[in-house]
Amino acid sequence: MRTIGNLLWMILGGGIFISFFYLLGGLLICLTIMGIPFGIQLIKLGIFALAPFGQTLNYERTGNGCLNLFFNILWILLGGFYITIIHIIFGLIMAISIIGIPFAKQHIKLAAFALIPFGTISYSDRY
Repeated sequence: MRTIGNLLWMILGGGIFISFFYLLGGLLICLTIMGIPFGIQLIKLGIFALAPFGQTLNYERTGNGCLNLFFNILWILLGGFYITIIHIIFGLIMAISIIGIPFAKQHIKLAAFALIPFGTISYSDRY
């Protein structure tokens, strides 16, 4: 079911386009030294956006908690808020039809990841 959901997500939910633009933005931001941490987070978002079905988000507490907090605040101020709003809008649009509800859930999951990416890891539900 995850495979079918991810294939439909890539075609109908816009997963290919979302992933492409996240990866492209991440690579472009990584060209600057100051942008490397933000570029890595965009690349993580791009990989997650390619196949979100069967993936779960987890917030990890690591030894660099204060740095994660600073980067998350900077992320929100520099564009993370707008990315989150766009995913919420797409989620609401997808939720209009019954068929789009699973895709709406994935957009909301991406919105949570896009709001606070530092300190967040994604892992597969498969063990």
